[in-house]
This record gives sequence, structure tokens and C-alpha cells, in this order.
Amino acid sequence: MQFWSSLADVPAGCAATSVTVGKFDGVHLGHQALLKAATDAAAAHSLTSVCVTFDRHPDALLAPDRLRRPLIGPGQKAGLIDAAGLEAMLELPFDHDLACLSPREFVERILVTALNVKHLVVGQDFRFGAKGAGTVQTLQELGEEFGFSVEVIAPVLIDGQRVSTSLIRELLDSGDVATAARLLGRPHSTVGVVEHGLKLGRQLGFPTANISRSAEGFLPLDGIYAGWLHASGERYPAALSIGINETIQAVPRVLEAHVLDRDDLDLYDQTVTVEYVSFLRAPAKFSGIEELIGAIRRDCDAIREILNRD
Repeated sequence: MQFWSSLADVPAGCAATSVTVGKFDGVHLGHQALLKAATDAAAAHSLTSVCVTFDRHPDALLAPDRLRRPLIGPGQKAGLIDAAGLEAMLELPFDHDLACLSPREFVERILVTALNVKHLVVGQDFRFGAKGAGTVQTLQELGEEFGFSVEVIAPVLIDGQRVSTSLIRELLDSGDVATAARLLGRPHSTVGVVEHGLKLGRQLGFPTANISRSAEGFLPLDGIYAGWLHASGERYPAALSIGINETIQAVPRVLEAHVLDRDDLDLYDQTVTVEYVSFLRAPAKFSGIEELIGAIRRDCDAIREILNRD
């Protein structure tokens, strides 16, 4: 997939395109429907498929007081869009100049002049241009003028609920990673570098990989989870812990992964992916080391059973 970080990166004389536009702040099933429609149209009409998105959520500029942590980071987002089969991704810097473009200016400068759009895919509630003045009807009118078709995709529903980033975030905040995975179309994940920690887990007989706090991927509710750790092309069953480790020594909130039944792995400084499968229990403060070790053993036994069914 070609990656363009500004309009200046788009090749001059861009071939005719099938484009979808959006925040794609989770690349969930609803977003995937847009991406698929764009690639399907590109294949059907010999167009180049392009995803237009932004380097940050518009709230970061327009409403910072209500900005929430993203579900996925920029690297995850690009990887997921690439995996969806898009041929190019244009990630526009969401700055004041972009926010002030009128709907007509947005379409003419970005979609028509730069991308040579012939087919455009958007969701039913798509808004664009300064103060969200542009609607689907605006796009259809501009499409007639500039010579591109507009395909409007209905929301994706799961169990009668509309798939949305906000709903997925609520599920993760409650620890319901299993339902979140259904809405995402994949397990939710965190990607980061394994750092050296206090090595308290190793002292207890359960070595853990401490994931950098700069990792990409929203951390769900504090607690213990069954999951998988991907490293160097291998997938390992893992007990995951999110929290502050109160029993021995409180630390800033961290994600730790203990690979089950392995104490020979050296994961330091590697970039790993942690996938969440199921919430096991809430954090607990234990009376001493022996009680803590007993709880960890029980957790590992329960997690083996969960992952054997996964």
C-alpha cells in the first residue's frame, strides 16, 4: 500500500480512483464495510482504491475537552487499512487549514484535483467541511457536477446495536473484550516494545513482559485477561495483567504478559502484539506473597482452559 502523508505526496496526474473518507478510528466492522465497498468498486471499474483519513481525531483540534484516547494507534490503523486491500492511504494533517475548508473546497481540492475521484464511498451520517456543513446530499450534488458517483453504506448492526467506536470503547472500559472483538471483527490488541521492569514476576516464578506505556492500542479495564502474545512470527498463550501491582510495589498503570509454561523467552526490546480474548477477574490486593502466587497459579489454570477453547 502506498502511504501519502499530505496532498503534496500524491503523485501528479493520479490515476482515476475509488475513494472512501473517514476517521477510521477503530477500523471496526462498520469501517471495514466502507473499505470493502471502495475496493470492490475499484476492482469493478479499473480504479485505484484510496482511503482518505486524518493524522488525529478532529476533536483534538476542535473539541479537545472531549477527546478520548484512540482505540488504535497510527501504525495499527495503517496496517489494518493495508490488510483490507486498499492500494493507497492519504493521511491528511487535521489542522486549522483543513478544518476551515468549505465542503466544496474539500471535494474540489482533495477528492477531484488531487485524487481524480470517480467513485466515492461514505457512511450514511458522513459530514465534512467547515463546521460539518457538508452532508451526503452535498456530496451527491457535487458528484453530479464533478463527475463522480457516491455510494452510501448503511451502518453495520450487531445484535441490533450499531457498531461504533464509542460503543467499542465502552465495552473495553467494562472489560468486555469478547464482545468488543465481535464488533471489531478481530481481537482487540495492544502493540508495543517489551521493556525492562522491576522483574517482580520472575522472582515469583512467573516472568512477565512489560509492554511500553507508549504502546498503541487502548488498554481495557484493569484486571486479568486470557490472551495471546505475538512475537517474531510466533503466537504464545498468555496471562495478561493490566493495573498498578499493589500487592508488592505499586507502579504506574502497566500491561504485563506472562507467556504460559515458558521461562526461556527473551522478549526485551522486541515489538510484540498482545491480543485480548476474555476477561478473567478484577485486580486484587493480596495479604502476602504466598496468597499472590496461589492466585496467579489459579489464573493460569483458568486461562489455559479459556485459550484451549478459543
